[in-house]
Amino acid sequence: MVGIVPGGAAMSSSYSSAAILGEELANSELLGGIAASCLTMGAAISAIPLARVMAERGRRPGISGGYLLAALGAVLCLTSAQIGWYPLLVLGMLGIGLGYASNMAARFASADLAEEPGAAIGTLIWASTFGSVLGPVLGFGPIRSIGTSLGLKELSGPYLLSAILFCVAALIIHLFLRPDPLMVSGGIGRAAERAPLRSFIRPVLLNPEGRLAVGAMVVGHVVMVGLMTMLPLHMRAGDHGLETIGYCISLHIIGMYAFSPLVGRLVDRLGSHRMIAVGSILLAVGAVLAARNEAHHSVGAFVGMFLIGIGWSCGLIASSALLVRTFDGPDRIGIQGLADMCMTAGGASAGVTSGLVLAVTTFPSLGYGATVIGLLPALAILRRWWSVRSLA
Repeated sequence: MVGIVPGGAAMSSSYSSAAILGEELANSELLGGIAASCLTMGAAISAIPLARVMAERGRRPGISGGYLLAALGAVLCLTSAQIGWYPLLVLGMLGIGLGYASNMAARFASADLAEEPGAAIGTLIWASTFGSVLGPVLGFGPIRSIGTSLGLKELSGPYLLSAILFCVAALIIHLFLRPDPLMVSGGIGRAAERAPLRSFIRPVLLNPEGRLAVGAMVVGHVVMVGLMTMLPLHMRAGDHGLETIGYCISLHIIGMYAFSPLVGRLVDRLGSHRMIAVGSILLAVGAVLAARNEAHHSVGAFVGMFLIGIGWSCGLIASSALLVRTFDGPDRIGIQGLADMCMTAGGASAGVTSGLVLAVTTFPSLGYGATVIGLLPALAILRRWWSVRSLA
C-alpha cells in the first residue's frame, strides 16, 4: 500500500499531460492521443514479460524493476518536452507503461495470500487514491512552477515529479515487500509459468467466467482511457486552464480509487457478477454525461468522469476477484498477465481510436460510442441470468 502511493502519483502525473504535450509537439490532436495511449500500450506489451519475471523471481523484483524502468521513461518524456522531439515522448510513455503494469500487478500480489480477494484488491487499489489524485494537481501546479523556475518547460514538471516518485516506489517495494507473497504461497519458479502465451489463452476462452472477467476488464479500460485521453483536449478547446483540467482528472481518479474498499467488500458479499453489472451501468451513465458536456462548461465533464471512475473500479475489482477465484492453479500468474495484457491493449487501442474519432467528428460522438461499449458487460450478464432463469 505504501509503495503504490508514489507509483500511482507518478503514473497519473505523466498521463494527465501526455496528450497536451503530444499535441503541442506534433501540432496534431491525433498524435497527442497516440502519445497518451502509449502508456497503456507499454503496459500491454510488458504485462506478460512482467508476469514471467514474477513467476521466476517473485513479486518484489518484478514490481520494483517495473517502477525503475518507468522512471527512465519519465526522464525521456522530460527530455522530449525540453528539446521538442515527439518520438522521444512516445518512447518515454511506453516506458512509463511499465509503471502502470507494475501497479496493476500489485493488485494480484495483494490477493496472493487473501481469503477474501475482493476486499484485498479493493484495499490496495484504495491506497492508490492519495498518490493518483495528487499527481495531476502537483504536476500541473507547484511542480510546474518549480520546474519553470529551474529553466524547464511548462510541461516538463509532471515528468520531473514522475521520475522521482517512480524511484521512491521502487525503493519501497525492494526494501519492504518481504517476505515475497509468491514465495509464501509457493508460486515461484513453476514450470507452467514459462509456457508460451497461447497456453494461457485457451483456459480463458474455454471458461465462461474467465471470458466475462477479461471482457469486463477490457470494456472498463476502453471507456475510461478513451474518454480520459481526449477530455483534456476537449476542455482545452473550451479555454479551460491546466489547473481546471488537472482537478477534473483528479476527481475522476478519486472515483477510480477512493471507494475501492467498499467495492471490494460488496464484491465478496454480493458476488462478482452483480458488481460487474453495476460498474457497466455506471460507465454508460458517466459516458453520456461527459458526451453532453459543452467544451466551455465543466460540470458534465466533472460528474461524468467521476461516475466513469467508480464504474471502472467496480468492474476492475469484481473481474479481478472473479479471475483469482476461477484460476488458482500453477498457471494463474500467466493468466493474470494475459488479462492485464488484454485490458491495457484495449485501453491503448481506445486511446488511438479516440484520437481518430475526435479528428473526424466531435467529442459527444466519442462519448455516445463509449456509452454503447460500456453497457456490454451488463447486457452479457443479463443474458446469462435470463438463460439460467429460462432453464429453471
